[in-house]
Amino acid sequence: MRSVPLVLVVFVLLSYVPPVRSGLNIYIRQIFDSCWMFKGVCKEKCDIDKEETYHILCGTQFLCCIHHKDKPILFEK
Repeated sequence: MRSVPLVLVVFVLLSYVPPVRSGLNIYIRQIFDSCWMFKGVCKEKCDIDKEETYHILCGTQFLCCIHHKDKPILFEK
């Protein structure tokens, strides 16, 4: 019988906890959104200000944006 008031107190305290944003946290999101050996990020559009360039596709609608220094050399002279 002593546990019933304790359970009620716990439920009351849990009802006052502020809601949090659902979804993956920032670190897990970076792992799943990364592409091309974890050097790129899947985005809808690459940032020219950050010197990002398009390399390959991520799925069907996203681009793999990588920094121009990390872009592989395709041809050597």
